[in-house]
Amino acid sequence: MNTSDFYFDLPQELIAQTPLERRDDSRLLTLDRATGQTRHLHFYDLPSLLRPGDCLVLNDSRVLPARLLGRRETGGACEVLLLIDRGDRVWECLARPGRKLRVGTRLSFGDGALTAQVVGQVEGGNRLIRFDYEGIFLEILERLGRMPLPPYIREELQDGERYQTVYSRVTGSAAAPTAGLHFTRELLEQVQAMGVRVCYVTLHVGLGTFRPVKAEQLEQHEMHREYCVIPQETADAVNRTKAAGGRVICVGTTSCRTIESWASEDGHLEARAGWTGIFIYPGYRFKVLDGLITNFHLPESTLIMLVSALAGRERVLAAYREAVEARYRFFSFGDAMFIS
Repeated sequence: MNTSDFYFDLPQELIAQTPLERRDDSRLLTLDRATGQTRHLHFYDLPSLLRPGDCLVLNDSRVLPARLLGRRETGGACEVLLLIDRGDRVWECLARPGRKLRVGTRLSFGDGALTAQVVGQVEGGNRLIRFDYEGIFLEILERLGRMPLPPYIREELQDGERYQTVYSRVTGSAAAPTAGLHFTRELLEQVQAMGVRVCYVTLHVGLGTFRPVKAEQLEQHEMHREYCVIPQETADAVNRTKAAGGRVICVGTTSCRTIESWASEDGHLEARAGWTGIFIYPGYRFKVLDGLITNFHLPESTLIMLVSALAGRERVLAAYREAVEARYRFFSFGDAMFIS
């Protein structure tokens, strides 16, 4: 298949720039993958779409306030985005201005509360930066760092917690698992009270999520790798659900990629941790997942390819056209789909 097969026309004004005042007020387009039938609801209607015995799998990763604005030793401005912790206080970073951040360049953030030095460069142009500080690094980032919002969001976020899910707890993502942003604590309690299992995986979202697919043919695309964890209690919950005939419904493509990465061919899930580079596109046979709650994705992205693998490219693109006509809000702070 060609990358261009997953293009759709999206008016710029439909790209949501700010979150809604209440998380679950977002709209919810349901898509029956067997028939292609759609319905227009709101996210607070989700309990009516679930059944006792279903299992929701959520990604509990928390976004690192990883965007640091500082100065080079020469006085010029710099911007650093933390990507991967390489150990020994060294992080792989996206850094600007790249041409001036050569190995040996010293950096300062927060009037010297955090200092750093460029110690290397990796393939693709990212920098290896060693940070020097006293105390706990995460606490320093909470004070000095900013949320690394996607490039298509140009508005400043007034409350950083609105780019975190209400159940986030394991810090490490460079971007939010945005399908979960629609949940309130009350909504989670409501679905659990009706007999739906709620369990968690962790996948730390990388910036590769936003990188365009440059290969003309899907098979030529090299997927970015992300670290993920399946706890034992989640593996047990998923296996019990499948054995009892319930549905496993992933909240977000990150949860989907996590469980599909480590499931056996017969759908059995084991506790596991490691790096995944799974690329799901049409032709893929899902081993565990029965349904997916997801946001609306970028044209020609790996995410819309994953959704198309589940529901069929033609039906997904038809649903996207319907969402555009109905003026749904798109991408990270936008509305949601439930594919079942």
